Amino acid sequence: MILPKVRDPRFITIRRGGVLTDSDHHLLALWAASCAEHVLHLFEAVRPEDPRPRAAIENARAWVRGEVKMMAARAAGGHAMG
Repeated sequence: MILPKVRDPRFITIRRGGVLTDSDHHLLALWAASCAEHVLHLFEAVRPEDPRPRAAIENARAWVRGEVKMMAARAAGGHAMG
């Protein structure tokens, strides 16, 4: 993953020195999942055998519900970008 040298503190959780609260982090994850799901059909029309983007969306939502750890959801997102 490529990150800028100076990260915006609004996107860094409080426990890591930023200002992002857990509830806002959850909202951000749900928003990202909704955005991705909105265009998922375009990807699946071309690559119907690739489950990674759908799995990443499901993992993001599962993280918000407390069903998976952050690292599992994050890994699923990384695999989807592959």
